[in-house]
Amino acid sequence: DGAAFVEWVRPHVPAMARLAGRLGLGADRDDIVQETLARAWAKRSQYDGERGTASAWLLAITADQARKAAKRFRSAEVLEEYDGPGVRPDVEGRIDVGQALVELPARQRLAVDCFYFADLSVADTAAVMGCSEGTVKSTLSDARARLRTLLEVKE
Repeated sequence: DGAAFVEWVRPHVPAMARLAGRLGLGADRDDIVQETLARAWAKRSQYDGERGTASAWLLAITADQARKAAKRFRSAEVLEEYDGPGVRPDVEGRIDVGQALVELPARQRLAVDCFYFADLSVADTAAVMGCSEGTVKSTLSDARARLRTLLEVKE
């Protein structure tokens, strides 16, 4: 049973790591993935393929574990000072986008992270978020509008 579980989760681990890194806000990404795998193992009998894909199920657990890890980590300083000699312009741009993403409401940030950074489909993002596909599309639209404002992008 353990070997089958390993083979079942193996293709999903890279996406889990990306999502954990995006949502963990400074917490250790690998710790989040390990905790996710432990939870998934313990809850493996609860997985129902008719309710969503294995990827969506695992990423929903990852998102939950990342939120918990980020809460634990918040008491420590999350961001180091980025400006200094040798900072490249592309790094500054990523810092601006990263800061803008942090300022999104949690639900919008989760939708953006799942859809754009974890490369989930709208259907799988909906499964992770526990909502309808229409809600995901609306949430992503609202997030893009908010990001345009935060980043002062003119259309």
